[in-house]
Amino acid sequence: MLMVRTRLGPSAIAGIGLFAAQDIPKGTETWRFMRDFDRLLTERDIDSLPEPARSNILDHTYLDDASGLFVLCADNARFMNHADEPNTGGVHEPGAIEGYDIALRDIRAGEEMTCDYRTFDAHVTLKLGGK
Repeated sequence: MLMVRTRLGPSAIAGIGLFAAQDIPKGTETWRFMRDFDRLLTERDIDSLPEPARSNILDHTYLDDASGLFVLCADNARFMNHADEPNTGGVHEPGAIEGYDIALRDIRAGEEMTCDYRTFDAHVTLKLGGK
């Protein structure tokens, strides 16, 4: 669940992106997994969906390597695009199903918020084409 104000907009990276709607200081928590809000899906759950729902879910989830579950952010966090030098990054809490993200540097209002898919998505090569 996003912990900061954001908006969606056209992205120079890919289609639609997530943009800060406020200044976000370095170290601020930007997203946190909320069990009663975000969804955890099994591969079987996804495979049971008809197209195009299946493809849409795969485009907007990430596969957690540790749990083997797909995580669907229930808010606009699912529109956060990849960057090799992202402005947000994940923190994993021992014993937690998922962790949380923080701003790795100051993010200005209007700036696209990005993350590095390679650090948390086991299906990263499907999304980035082997990057």
